[in-house]
Amino acid sequence: MKIAIAEDDFRVASIHEQFLEKIDGVKVVGKALNASEAIDLLEEQEVDVLLLDNYLPDRSGVSLLPELRSNYPKLDVILITASTEKNVVEPAIRNGVLDYIVKPADFNRFKAALEKVMNRRDVLDSGKEFNQSVIDQVILGRPPAANPVSLPKGIDPLTLTKVQETMERLQYGINAEELSEHLGASRTTARRYLEYLISEGKAKAELEYGIVGRPERKYYLI
Repeated sequence: MKIAIAEDDFRVASIHEQFLEKIDGVKVVGKALNASEAIDLLEEQEVDVLLLDNYLPDRSGVSLLPELRSNYPKLDVILITASTEKNVVEPAIRNGVLDYIVKPADFNRFKAALEKVMNRRDVLDSGKEFNQSVIDQVILGRPPAANPVSLPKGIDPLTLTKVQETMERLQYGINAEELSEHLGASRTTARRYLEYLISEGKAKAELEYGIVGRPERKYYLI
């Protein structure tokens, strides 16, 4: 990922460049000391991400954003500035900065911002159509949703969770009658959930013999 730095303080620019050297998969392709040089750099170089200071000598970084969005639609911008005022933060966000870092930049926060950009670009480059899970990953920063588990008819996911939690608390095992009391359901329903857990390899059953009467089928989580 090709990175350009627009920062009028060469010491700060040097620190950011040192940060980038510690991050795999990125390369600094140029540095600019003002807004005019930043525009020239973008015209001359292929740039994926611009690290943009707000307080540049010739114009503010925020004032550049609409122009950058219009002329370089695939450019990702991370604003790095000491400014925390609403009149800077709000237009920066509304004009599509991918992240906003308050100076002095902490390395871990800096790295997280770059990794977010890389992940976003990887997702957008991964296909031509995107489901809701992938869109959430790009816009909201959520991880992709796991594929929902398909449960057979008669097995409710919330009840199944309650059955498993009940069995975890009862290390000595449980029979269908005891489980039915915990669930407030019939023994047939309780047994259905217990046998389902066995079929999924998540539980086992053992016969226990009492002093009198028939052997009792007890269920244990694996």
